[in-house]
Amino acid sequence: MKRSLTTKETVAITSMLFGMFFGAGNLIFPAKLGIDAGLNIWSAFFGVFVTAVGIPMLAVVALGLSRSEGVVELSGRVSKGYSLFFCTLLYLTIGPLFAIPRCASTAFSVGAVKLLPAGHEGLFLAAFSLIFFAVVLYFSLKPGGIMTWIGKWLNPVFLLFLAVLVIAALWKPLTGVSAVTPAAGYETAGGAFFRGFLEGYNTLDALAGLAFGIVVIDVVRSHGVTQPADVARNTAKAGIFSCLFMGFIYLFITLISTQSAPICENATNGGEVLGLIADHYFSAAGSVLLTAIVTFACLKTAIGLVTSCSKAFVDMFPKGPGYNQWAVIFSVVSFGIANFGLSSIVAWCVPVLMFLYPLAITLVLLALFGKAFGNRKSVYVWTTAFTLVAAVFDMIGAVSGMVPGSALLSTLTAFAGKVLPLYSLGLGWVCPAAIGFIVGLIVSRKEK
Repeated sequence: MKRSLTTKETVAITSMLFGMFFGAGNLIFPAKLGIDAGLNIWSAFFGVFVTAVGIPMLAVVALGLSRSEGVVELSGRVSKGYSLFFCTLLYLTIGPLFAIPRCASTAFSVGAVKLLPAGHEGLFLAAFSLIFFAVVLYFSLKPGGIMTWIGKWLNPVFLLFLAVLVIAALWKPLTGVSAVTPAAGYETAGGAFFRGFLEGYNTLDALAGLAFGIVVIDVVRSHGVTQPADVARNTAKAGIFSCLFMGFIYLFITLISTQSAPICENATNGGEVLGLIADHYFSAAGSVLLTAIVTFACLKTAIGLVTSCSKAFVDMFPKGPGYNQWAVIFSVVSFGIANFGLSSIVAWCVPVLMFLYPLAITLVLLALFGKAFGNRKSVYVWTTAFTLVAAVFDMIGAVSGMVPGSALLSTLTAFAGKVLPLYSLGLGWVCPAAIGFIVGLIVSRKEK
């Protein structure tokens, strides 16, 4: 009986998982962070590392150690109804509503649009996204080959192109980190950390970590490791290696962006930052290089997301469409939403993330330390209930910033600011989650 993957198999699965993780947001958000953080880059990077590397890593590890078949079973420790609600919203967020269409719109807006004639951008975006999702659907309909497609082919090509850009920028930096003035909100080390912490939400990786766990578990089993404890150990190992490597890439992207501040002062997003860096070091060829980097990064992630979401919906709705039908549905819906443009997708994603991330983080932590309280249901229920209420107010705070002038939203936001510690930092859920955990422990001891 096989208990462990070989080194070659571990490397291949790690590469596959990294490839699924590292997509649109993983390129553009660290790049913008580097410009904004300036000389406080290390504090901001540590904040991003927690939410964009640490929590996704813990999510995969939690799924392995809990021996759950996936996030559906794990969240079912709260209740079946909550599991259906949470998982449906989670998979729609990292799937056809936000993350998958963002892959196509990012690949177009950051890279391809620069190679096309000016004007008719809407038509070009439609044509590009149609081809993009046709390729995604082709590979997604063959889920058994996902490790080969992503781990052995798309990921190495992406890393090769990215390495060319990073090495060029590190070789001849335009300025030193200490010479770059931080943007508003990043003036202090503490402020930079919290801004980086929230910026890590935008990568969607904590949610993706919960979603991708089922794919990794299936691949580990397909290599002959079948015992639950062995599957858990090998899944956790792949999760740790892939997320640490992802953090390594984040560090370089953030650093070269800060060191390129003199030519990126007017950049409004991370895509523009990377475009200016590529143009500076490679002139006309820079646009071609950046297009290749972004397209391969987004393509492999979109394939992983369609595969994961389709498998999850088959499990959640066994009497509904089959895997192939879900893959087609998600690809078609993602194609439609991608044509609203990158800015719209990113803007409307923020409130949903402010609601979902606290629920995902607490679920991961409860799974990791479940043995300490016997995985008792009361602890899961009370912690989640308190977190959910606070997360609603965090979401309202994000919406109020997008809809100025609303008296109701302003009133609710002011109320939350008075009763929830850390609310102004976007972390109003932290104290309620801790209180819910304590209440859950007390209730579970009485029940016992």
